[in-house]
Amino acid sequence: MVAAGVTGVELVSHGVLPGQAALDSLDGACSVPAPRLAYSRPGPSFSGTFYSAARRRPVGYTIAYPPGRQPGDQLPLVVMLHGYGASHASALSGMSPAQALAVKADGRPLAPMAMVTVDGGNGFWTPHPGDNPMAMVIDELIPLCQRRGLGRPPHRIGTMGISMGGYGALLFAEKYPRLISAVAAISPGIWTSYDQAKTADPGAYASAAAFSANDTITHAAALAGIPVRVATGYDDPFYPGVQVLVRSLPAGAVVDFAPGCHTDPFFLEQQPPSLAFLASHLVR
Repeated sequence: MVAAGVTGVELVSHGVLPGQAALDSLDGACSVPAPRLAYSRPGPSFSGTFYSAARRRPVGYTIAYPPGRQPGDQLPLVVMLHGYGASHASALSGMSPAQALAVKADGRPLAPMAMVTVDGGNGFWTPHPGDNPMAMVIDELIPLCQRRGLGRPPHRIGTMGISMGGYGALLFAEKYPRLISAVAAISPGIWTSYDQAKTADPGAYASAAAFSANDTITHAAALAGIPVRVATGYDDPFYPGVQVLVRSLPAGAVVDFAPGCHTDPFFLEQQPPSLAFLASHLVR
C-alpha cells in the first residue's frame, strides 16, 4: 500500500494533483489488487533522439513493435503520452512499450499495432513560449513514424496516456480528429477552470487563453465519431473534473469509473483494457 501511494504523493509534492492522494493511500482507498498479467514474447523496440524544432531541444523516443513483427512492417500506431515527471522511457506504468504490445487482455493477445513514446516535458502537452510539445508530436514525431510505415494511411493512429498524458491524448484527438482515430485516457488530468489549474500547477498552461483553447471539456464535441475510452479511480483527485468531462463526451464513449487512486496500481490495471480498446478500433 505504501508503494501504491508513491505516485500520488510525488504529484502532490509537485503541485500537480488537486487533492490529497497521500491521505487516500493511507486509509486504504488506493488498495487496488495487483493485476495478474500474462504476455506473449515481446517484439523488438529501439530508442533514439531527434532535434525538435518545435521544442527547441533534442527529445528522446522509443518505437516498439508487436510480437512477431519487425521494423519495416506496416502497422497501426499508438502514440503513448507520458505523465508529469516522466519521459519516453517511463510513459507506461510497470511495463515497457514492447511489453505493453505483448500483454494479453483477458487472456487474449492484442491485434498487432506499434507504439511510440516521446519526451514531452511537464507542460501538459500544450504550447508554451519556446516549447510546443503538441507541434512536436503532430509535425515531427508522427511523420518520423510514418516514414517507417507506422500509422501511414490506410493504417490508423490512436492516442493513449496516463494522467497528464491522458489529458494530452484527449486533447490531441480533439485538435486533430482527422488524424487520430481512437483515444484511451487513463486517469486524465482534467481541471475545470484556469484558476484551479494555476493553483495546482502554475506551469501547466501558458495563460488563461491557453487553458481556454485547450480545455478538453469545452471542446469535447470535437470527439464525435472518434472511439473514446476514459478510466479513472473514484478516489483520484481528478475524479470530479473527469466526471464533468464525461458528461460532455459524445454518446458511445466507454467510461470506467472504478476503485482506485491516482497511483501506479490503478494505471497498471487499466493499461491492458485500454490497449485492447485501441486495438479493436485501429486494427482492421
